[in-house]
Amino acid sequence: MQYREIFENAIGKLKSEQRYRVFANLERDTERFPNAIWRPDNGPARDVTIWCSNDYLGMGVNPEVTKAMAAAAKKHGAGAGGTRNISGTSYPLVTLEDELADLHQKEKALVFNSGWISNLGAISTIADLLPNCLILSDALNHNSMIEGVRRSGAERQIWRHNDVAHLEELLAAQPHERAKLIVFESLYSMDGDISPIKEICDLAEKYNAMTYIDEVHAVAMYGERGAGVAERDGQMHRIDVIEATLAKGFGVVGGYIASTAAICDAVRSFAPSFIFSTALPPAVCAAATASVRIAKGRPELRMAHQRQSWLTKHALMRAGLPVMANMSHIVPVMVGNAELCKAASDMLLERHNIYIQPINYPTVPRGTERLRITPTPLHGDAHITHLVEAMVDVWNTLGIPFAEASDIESPFANDADCTYPQKKDCSFPQMKRAAE
Repeated sequence: MQYREIFENAIGKLKSEQRYRVFANLERDTERFPNAIWRPDNGPARDVTIWCSNDYLGMGVNPEVTKAMAAAAKKHGAGAGGTRNISGTSYPLVTLEDELADLHQKEKALVFNSGWISNLGAISTIADLLPNCLILSDALNHNSMIEGVRRSGAERQIWRHNDVAHLEELLAAQPHERAKLIVFESLYSMDGDISPIKEICDLAEKYNAMTYIDEVHAVAMYGERGAGVAERDGQMHRIDVIEATLAKGFGVVGGYIASTAAICDAVRSFAPSFIFSTALPPAVCAAATASVRIAKGRPELRMAHQRQSWLTKHALMRAGLPVMANMSHIVPVMVGNAELCKAASDMLLERHNIYIQPINYPTVPRGTERLRITPTPLHGDAHITHLVEAMVDVWNTLGIPFAEASDIESPFANDADCTYPQKKDCSFPQMKRAAE
């Protein structure tokens, strides 16, 4: 057997389909984010602007967060020393879990090494422990949730994305007493749409089901204290298990669940991905704790983030770029072709010093390839102007279809007449709920 040829052919197929992923070698700088240094394999280093980071609030470069990490590393060392059972349960880690439980107003929280692992471990373990469990999973759930569902031994059914009528149809077909786990996200990061949390909770109560929500792309950015969309919508107390990450809005690394003490203890005691993984280092935990505390107490960060997200969408749509409309901070711009999507990404980087990674299959369905833009509070109005001009140039050069130039309603009170970029001194004293 020609083993090497098998792998070379597999990679060759990805390249021929324009799905081969190329990583940009970036050097972030705490003083200059969202600007960074790009170090290509061939050619000199160049200054670029990052427009696709999941560090939505720039917390990864926040001075208080980096100071907490440095101080903890100096005091406690670089590593955790082992799994949670073998000397890895540090005081900073316990403090972080207490902070997260408070954030979501739950009895306990349990921290994992990543959000992917927390979904894999928690969903599979909870479903395995529930007798004769049926998992009802939204059709657009993240890969980590899908893997958690697959890893469990439970029966599973897929309900159409955000379609509560279809979900009720599936629930109603089951015996009331049967264990059922509804698994869904609050904010879907590729389209930017938001789930009908209240309606899902209503169905869970009506049909005797548990609810498991992924708030990965919403924590730190939504809600009075940054607990996510469920907090914003007044539904957090109705959710049985909340899963989220420390690596996006909080700007560090790690994942977690927050729930009852019994559920957290059961996952802690039975999930192999938790039991056999080395714990997060104390320095990471200290940085994450600082970030969570900042998010809780500074709603102005969320307001600034929403402002720049809206301005970016507004400007791109006014220029005729095909932005996929949604009520979240995600700004997806449709291309619809894998080759053109990669070419657009390359041209933005090489010609305009703008880094936006192409989103291709299998992350999104074939024919829906896109550029996913994620503004932060640190993207100023000048950044947005440059982005729009660059995108228009790339679309014209590559012949990518434009949409009809359009406008969107401001999500901010008293500023519905704010237009970008002519009016750069807009003040947003009050933010409307996105659901309104």
